[in-house]
Amino acid sequence: MFVTVVIVVLLLIHGYVAWRIIPIIGISFFQSMVAYSVIFLLSLMPLLPILLRIGGSESKLIDRISFLGYTSLGFFTLSFIIFITKDFIFQLYPLIEGLFHTKQPVDYSKRDFLKKSVSIAMIGLAGTGTGFGFYSSRKGPTVINQDIFLESLPTGFENFTIAQISDLHVGPTIKRSYVENVFEKIAFQNPDLIVITGDLVDGSVKYLSPELEPFKDMIAPYGTYFVTGNHEYYSGVEPWLDETDRLGMKNLINTNEIISKSGDEIAIAGITDLNAHQINISHKSDPELALGSLPKDLTKIVLAHQPNSIHAVHKVGADLQLSGHTHGGQFWPFTYPVKLASTYLAGYYDHFGTKIYVNRGTGYWGPPLRIGVPAEITMISLKKN
Repeated sequence: MFVTVVIVVLLLIHGYVAWRIIPIIGISFFQSMVAYSVIFLLSLMPLLPILLRIGGSESKLIDRISFLGYTSLGFFTLSFIIFITKDFIFQLYPLIEGLFHTKQPVDYSKRDFLKKSVSIAMIGLAGTGTGFGFYSSRKGPTVINQDIFLESLPTGFENFTIAQISDLHVGPTIKRSYVENVFEKIAFQNPDLIVITGDLVDGSVKYLSPELEPFKDMIAPYGTYFVTGNHEYYSGVEPWLDETDRLGMKNLINTNEIISKSGDEIAIAGITDLNAHQINISHKSDPELALGSLPKDLTKIVLAHQPNSIHAVHKVGADLQLSGHTHGGQFWPFTYPVKLASTYLAGYYDHFGTKIYVNRGTGYWGPPLRIGVPAEITMISLKKN
């Protein structure tokens, strides 16, 4: 059912753009059929590599198909949005014109020229947006500094720094060079502690472990902690937990650790992805299990992939939740539907006394496209409120 829905959406996006541009560019019937056929193949390219990976097939050729398919999808998605908006405005124009009684005799030659010019301009706009979004997504994450104030924070942890990465999505299009970029930026910041809030990978350990090797040197004085996102479950969670352990990360599977500094203590807890139980019942997300044994007056920081975990995390008395998952919408206007599906979209919030920070994603997923939503490494500095 899911695959069927995806195919229908892909065909709708690509088909609508083809229908709006091919008839007006003045090519022959045969050339039009070739163009429609090429666009049909492009519409299926983003899905084909996913199905192959699900079937256990991973290779550099499949990665190249993914890169082309996802980049094409970004262009057609922007084109679809632009053409839908343009067509909506053009439908409204006669109504507005009628209200003001300014309707003039139709000059069909001018109208056709205008429609063709506007359509070509729309394609140019989509191409420019795709180019800008591609550059923004591929140049690597920006370091964003964020002060977080906690009433319960002990004196010894004043100005304690945490580097957060999330949703790196190492896989078909994000490779070792991007991982090295992330590692170097974190190393330059020299944080006290590093946290990874899920969706580190898209693919198997066997195929992707060399791409993540730079993280073996990602060391912080108070440790590096990892929690699962939904994509770890798609990619084989148990092998990946073994691999993150090999890389020196501490896996928090509904568990916690006490961090001591200057005679004071705080707790770092981690819960599994909110929907983990749908794939692995033993990994059902459980904030009570992760936090229930801790003293009430101890500062508790929870790593939870999805912001929607905040409701359960707040109930068990956490002070701060660090999340990702949303990518901040990744590119406008997808910020709006993502906001509808998530309690919090991106940035810093206060949820009835429990603070939450939502990372916009250190990488990207699907189209290599970021417009108005930068990839980020979050440098958090804890402060006494």
